[in-house]
Amino acid sequence: MDNSKFVNLELTQKSENLDANSVWKKCLTIIKENVTLMTYNTWFLPIRPVSLVQNTLKVQLPNPFFWEWIDEHFSTIVKKTIYDVLGPDGKLSYIIADEKELKKDEIFNSTITPNTITSKPVETKKPSHETNLNPRYKFENFIKGEGNQLARAAAGAISDNPGGTSFNPFFVYGGVGLGKTHLIQSIGNSIVEKFPEKKVIYLSSDSFTVEFVEAIQSNRVNEFSGFYRNMDVLIIDDIQFLTGKEKTQDLFFHIFNTLHQSRKQIILSSDKPPKELKGLDERLISRFQWGLSADIQPPELEMRIAILKNKAEDYGMMISTEILEYLANNITSNIRELEGSLIKLLANASLNSKEITLDLAKRTVKEIATDRKINITIDDISRIICTQLNIPENKIREKTRKKEIVLARQLAMYFAKELTKNSLKTIGLHFGGRDHSTVIHACNNVEQMRNSDPSMNDLIDSIRNKLKLNYS
Repeated sequence: MDNSKFVNLELTQKSENLDANSVWKKCLTIIKENVTLMTYNTWFLPIRPVSLVQNTLKVQLPNPFFWEWIDEHFSTIVKKTIYDVLGPDGKLSYIIADEKELKKDEIFNSTITPNTITSKPVETKKPSHETNLNPRYKFENFIKGEGNQLARAAAGAISDNPGGTSFNPFFVYGGVGLGKTHLIQSIGNSIVEKFPEKKVIYLSSDSFTVEFVEAIQSNRVNEFSGFYRNMDVLIIDDIQFLTGKEKTQDLFFHIFNTLHQSRKQIILSSDKPPKELKGLDERLISRFQWGLSADIQPPELEMRIAILKNKAEDYGMMISTEILEYLANNITSNIRELEGSLIKLLANASLNSKEITLDLAKRTVKEIATDRKINITIDDISRIICTQLNIPENKIREKTRKKEIVLARQLAMYFAKELTKNSLKTIGLHFGGRDHSTVIHACNNVEQMRNSDPSMNDLIDSIRNKLKLNYS
């Protein structure tokens, strides 16, 4: 879609704004007759008309989540409504929030016609490389609390003077879903905004390992190493997943040294403090402790309620304090799960045409508790299985066809796929650099053994019970 039509909203004539208002009112009248009152109030009432230019109605949505939800669940009624109000040439254009306040990839335009839906970000000048940063992770929407006070303060200081503080490296640690990724990416986004000339990159340790393996295979290790040594700010998420990967650790050690000696900023996150990272080179652990290690604790009740209120406002939802407090009291340790409960509550209400009530909130919390996965890593799975089968843990990664070791490795891959969120490629890398097809074969083989051998079925159930007993 040609975005030039909408560059100067300030020049839009009042008559056009009035037309936009009247056209959108007609659209709302039709939509209201075809959806439930709950759906109408939640998803359509917060939308604001912006302009009407050449039969294209431009409206404003509160956030990208609205666009995704409407596109997925209500595109048919929206297309039909625009057709009825503006005719066969009518179009609907979406923008997210206030166009004048947004930057870079936060502005989305979508054109809806009777036959097509297309969407693309507004083109902006990009850096010479992909930063991999999520533009929605900002300090402004990071909820402050006692549990993250030190980490948040240090993050702000680093964003003002990257590489120039004593917080280098900056090591953030804490449990799953507490906001570590949000915080470290907020630093990156802030630096990109304040110092556009600096080279900033964010990636997970798994992605770093995958890229390193691919560099080895294509004989590009020097190029790979040189790229990361050339960064001004290197942000690595979940550094604990480098455990057991000796060659990757060795390369990262040299990249770390080069960056640190050049006063470049290094930012790392982990589920544990440096001294508790077993399986990492002692040289790395020592260097991780050079700067500042700051933990993020589970949010207290007041912070959990504040997070829910903030998200509810983002989604344009009107939810009673009683319901928010119920959610906050029953989901206590994980911000990601807390925010997910709000989305699931909204989905249950909208898709089932129900009001958001305390009873619905209780059922939603119960569903989340049932769906909750155990907190376990691939290394934990390998350790339990090797103990069960009386096999040295290091053997599971070796290239051997010994029957008992192959069985242990296949079982470990099977449970890693079932109980963790790691990709098949990542799982394969944990077991001696094998590829995703090996993991698929292992999982299929275990399923076949389950169906044909009762004793194997008993072994698998026994392992699963031990895993859940130790890590649930």
